[in-house]
This record gives sequence, structure tokens and C-alpha cells, in this order.
Amino acid sequence: MDSLIGADTTVTGDVVFCGGLRIDGRITGDVTVSDVKAGTLTLGEHGFIDGDVRVSNLVVFGRIDGSVYVTGLVELRASAKVSGDVYYGSLEMEAGSVIDGRLVKHKVGG
Repeated sequence: MDSLIGADTTVTGDVVFCGGLRIDGRITGDVTVSDVKAGTLTLGEHGFIDGDVRVSNLVVFGRIDGSVYVTGLVELRASAKVSGDVYYGSLEMEAGSVIDGRLVKHKVGG
């Protein structure tokens, strides 16, 4: 993990990162990896994003209100809640996770 946004932190505005980012706080804005080939976002159980997410890989324990665009693997843990469409390469969902939106699988090679 290269960066951490702690539980008592609120960020208003877009966040662009590289490498790995863990969010335990609150983001109001889009969260995007600077290089789509290499960037993993982990959203902690109490973490919240009110905006779109564009990353390589995503692990969600918390809540996202926005669309999710992931070229690789999306892992939704039991406490995960996503209100928005999820575009994914691969998807893993634990029982109890919730998606209020469409699931759209990326086409291989296109």
C-alpha cells in the first residue's frame, strides 16, 4: 500500500493515485489511478466514496455511490455496497454484498 486516507479524513475533490491506495475515510469526488495498468484501491469497511471509481483492481468493504470501472478484478466483501453500475474484468462477490446497478463485463480483446 503506497497511500492511506485515514478514518477521520474527509477529502472533497477528485483523487488521482498510483500504486496502491487504501481509503478508510470519506471522499466526495472521483477516485482514479494514474496508470490503469497498475493501481489497486482498497475501500475499508467504514470508507465511503461519493463519485466514480476508475482503477485496475478494487477491493470493497465499504460503500461507493457512483459507477465503478475496473479493468481487472473487483472483490466485493460481505459489507460492500455499490450504488452504481460496475464495469469489470473479473468479479468476486461475497454473500451479503450489494450492487444497486448494472454489472457489465469487459469484452476480451475489445
